[in-house]
Amino acid sequence: MFTGIITDIGQIAATERRGDLRARLLTAYDAGQIDLGASIACDGVCLTVVDRGTDGGSGWFDVDISAETLSKTTLGAWTTGQRVNLERALKVGDELGGHIVSGHVDGVAKVVDLSEDGDSTRVTFEAPAHLARYIAPKGSVALNGTSLTVNDVDGARFTINFIPHTKTHTTWGKVAVGDAINLEIDTLARYVARLEDMRLAAGEKA
Repeated sequence: MFTGIITDIGQIAATERRGDLRARLLTAYDAGQIDLGASIACDGVCLTVVDRGTDGGSGWFDVDISAETLSKTTLGAWTTGQRVNLERALKVGDELGGHIVSGHVDGVAKVVDLSEDGDSTRVTFEAPAHLARYIAPKGSVALNGTSLTVNDVDGARFTINFIPHTKTHTTWGKVAVGDAINLEIDTLARYVARLEDMRLAAGEKA
């Protein structure tokens, strides 16, 4: 479980195709404090640490990415040198600064427009059609692992303003039109929609 508050920007050091895809990520986290089997959200995808260590003073950890994960996320396009939003799993007693994020990506959104809005950057995304119903104005979404508040919604398109702090402390400072983005909808929105579906179904049967 995560909060969507990014705590490090990692970098892809290497990828290797095995049965799955193995990736090595450089990190500012203390590798000695990362347990094997620990969960780390990488661009919003919950991945399991299978190895870790230090090299020339830099910490790193390895993850295996299954074919299923590659088919549902942007991780199959990872390249050496690419920067990645990282968040370690929530611990009991940690501050919940964002919203509850599972690290289970629902689909891939696309950046369709950028504009400057004061010191912030206003970004318009297009969500997969089947996920659009879960996105509401002033609701929460996780995009590449970052907990964000939706400004406006127009069909499958929605906008978000990125403040300078977010652009500096995450990979969002380099966002560009055409980028593919890992999208996780808010768990609460999912259950509200499910309850509404059940209510409507019960009404139809009555």
